[in-house]
Amino acid sequence: MPTLLKKRALLIKKNINVDTLSYKTISANKSTVNKNWVLVDAEGQNLGRLASRVAILLRGKNKPNFTPHVDCGDNVIVINAEKIKLSGNKWNNKTYIRHTGYPGGQRSLTATELYAKDPARLIEKSVKGMLPKNKLGSSLFRNLNVFVGKSHTHEAQKPIIINLNDIN
Repeated sequence: MPTLLKKRALLIKKNINVDTLSYKTISANKSTVNKNWVLVDAEGQNLGRLASRVAILLRGKNKPNFTPHVDCGDNVIVINAEKIKLSGNKWNNKTYIRHTGYPGGQRSLTATELYAKDPARLIEKSVKGMLPKNKLGSSLFRNLNVFVGKSHTHEAQKPIIINLNDIN
C-alpha cells in the first residue's frame, strides 16, 4: 500500500491527473470484440506450421485484447488446400484414427488416403487439434473455412490477405 501512495504522490508532483489513470485490465467480451475476415494461401506451406498459425488467428492470440475465455479471433479462409506440403515420409506414415463406436470399430487412414478423399479435411483436422477441447474450441472451429482451389464463397466479406510468415 505505501508504494501506491508514493506513486500517487509522484504523479501529483508531475501535474498528472491521478483520477483519470486506470490500472484496470480490460477484458474483451462478445460486444467489444473486433472480428475481421482473413484470407490465407496454403500453397507451398508445411501442414503443421500453417495449422498452428491459423489456430493463432482463430483464437485471437495475435491481438492485444486477447481474452482466454472469449472468441476474439478472426474468421479465417484458407485457399489452395490441395497444395499443402508434408515433410519427410509423413504422407505414408502419418495416420488419422477414428472409431465407429462399435466393438472392433477402430478405423485409420494415412495422410495420402485422407488427401485423396478431401484435401481440405487434412487442414481442418490439424487446425482442430490445436484448438481448445471444449465449447469455445467448437465455436472457434466454425470460424474456419477451407477451400480446394483459389476460389472461395466469401468474397462479399472482403477478406484481408495475410502472409503467414509475418505471424509468430
